[in-house]
Amino acid sequence: MTSLEEARSLLREFPVVDGHNDLPWALRKIGYDLDARDISRHQNAHLHTDIPRLREGGVGAQYWSVYVRSDLPDAVPATLEQIDCVRQLLARHPADLAPALTAADMEQARRDGRIASLMGAEGGHSINCSLGTLRGLYELGVRYMTLTHNDNNPWADSATDEPNVGGLSAFGREVVREMNRLGMLVDLSHVAATTMRDALDTTSAPVIFSHSSARAVCDHPRNIPDDVLERLPGNGGVAMVTFVPKFVLQAAVDWTLAADENLRAHGFHHLDTSPEAMKLHRAFEERTPRPVATVSTVADHLDHMREVAGVDHLGIGGDYDGTAFTPDGLGDVSGYPNLIAELLDRGWSKTDLAKVTWQNSVRVLGAAEDVARELRATRPVSNATIESLDGREG
Repeated sequence: MTSLEEARSLLREFPVVDGHNDLPWALRKIGYDLDARDISRHQNAHLHTDIPRLREGGVGAQYWSVYVRSDLPDAVPATLEQIDCVRQLLARHPADLAPALTAADMEQARRDGRIASLMGAEGGHSINCSLGTLRGLYELGVRYMTLTHNDNNPWADSATDEPNVGGLSAFGREVVREMNRLGMLVDLSHVAATTMRDALDTTSAPVIFSHSSARAVCDHPRNIPDDVLERLPGNGGVAMVTFVPKFVLQAAVDWTLAADENLRAHGFHHLDTSPEAMKLHRAFEERTPRPVATVSTVADHLDHMREVAGVDHLGIGGDYDGTAFTPDGLGDVSGYPNLIAELLDRGWSKTDLAKVTWQNSVRVLGAAEDVARELRATRPVSNATIESLDGREG
C-alpha cells in the first residue's frame, strides 16, 4: 500500500476537521447565488471548495468562516448574512452537510457519513463591542470567534496592525471570559502575540488557532511564536496549521508584500480575489515569479509545532477560498490526503495523525463545553460595556 493509499484509509476512519474555510465570503461576492455555485457539483473553475472535493479530501468536519471585512460599516448585519448563507447551504445539502453545535454532534455526523458543519466568526468587529451580540452569535450557532482580523478592534490588537491597547484591554478580557461562559472557542489566529499571551492568561478554557503556522519556521506576524506554542499543553488548546503560502514559506513573504502593493496601486483591496484582481496578480506573477510552497513546506511547520507543543495540540486549518494562492499538492479541499501521506513518509504514526485530523479538534470543543457548564452555574451573564471597563466608546 502506498503512503497516499494509507492516508486515504486513515481519513476514512479519522477524517479531517478543518478549522477555517471562507466559502461563505466567496459566495457573498456573487450575491449568494447558490445556484450559480452549486457545491453539489465540481466548482473547480471558481472555488477551492465543493462537496465532491470535500469527500475526495477526507473532510469530516468543517468550520465555515462567517467572516466579514473589518472596514465594513455594518459588520453585524453582514455577519448575520454570512450565517444565513451557511444555513442555506445546510438546507440545500442535508445528505452531505450536518449542522453541528457540539463535539457530540461532530461524532454523530462522522457515524452518519456526513460532514459536520460548524461556524466561526473571524474578527471581534463582528460583535461591535457588544456582549449581547456575542451571545446572539452563539445562539445562532457560532462556535468560535477570532478576536481580531487584520485590523485592531477597540479592545484587541491584531498581528498586522500597529499596537493599540497592548494586547487585550479590560473589555477584551471580559469578552474572553464571556466566551468561556458560553462555550465559544477563543480563536487566536490573526491576533498580535501580546493578545495571544493576554488571552491565555485570561481564559479558563482551551483556545484554538483556527489557521496559523509556526513563526520559527516562517517569520510572519500571523504565525505563532514558540513561547505561545509552549503554553498550549497547559491550556489544552489546538494550533491548526494553515496552508497559505505567504504564511508558510519565507520566500513568499516579501513577494506577497510587493504583490499586495501592486493591487493597492491599481485601486484594489489587497485581499481581493475577484477576476479583475486576479488578472493583475497573474500579470505581476509573470513579471516577478511567485515562490511556490509545497506539501513539504506545510509538513515542516507541523514537524516543528509537534516538537514544541506536542502532537495532542495540533490540527489543520487550510483557509481555502480565503487565499489567492495555495501550495502545490494542496490546491483545494481534495488535497488533505497528500499532506497526511507526506507525514506518514516522515515517520508520523497513524495514532498521532488521527489526533491531528480528528481527535484533537473534537476534544477541544468538548472541553470548552465542559468549562461552560461549570461557569454557567457560577458566573452570571456579563452586561459589561467597553465604556464601563475601558473608559471609552467602542
